[in-house]
Amino acid sequence: MLPARLLRQALPRPAPSFGYSTAGPAMEEKPVESSIRAKLLQALQPVHLEVLNESSMHAVPRGAETHFKVVIASQRFAGLPLLQRHRLVNEILQAELAGPVHALSIQAKTPQQWEENRSVSQSPGCLGGSKHDPHMATKLGSQG
Repeated sequence: MLPARLLRQALPRPAPSFGYSTAGPAMEEKPVESSIRAKLLQALQPVHLEVLNESSMHAVPRGAETHFKVVIASQRFAGLPLLQRHRLVNEILQAELAGPVHALSIQAKTPQQWEENRSVSQSPGCLGGSKHDPHMATKLGSQG
């Protein structure tokens, strides 16, 4: 497997409709997000892909890449029940899930389902235990 830096250079940049910012420097600062996007693009050839870093909604340091939502529409999901779609995405991202990614929300649709309903459910706010820890701001450092 290519290092993330070389992978970004080797892969063509997807169109902005894939939830992708075309700003070059931002990509270098988001290696986990970039890896998730590249692996899903290669393995599932989606007609729609959004990789949303939702880490800022949680009690983690600024700039963390620990909580993600993936919205993906791929023909590979045709005929598969929702559980199998999620397992397929989890299998593709097993390295990220075993490492830096703490939480992954998946909305997996076929292209036809995406065309019929492009709605994306909103993620709930963080209810994790550390969110209620009065010393968490000190542990994380200044967030402001």
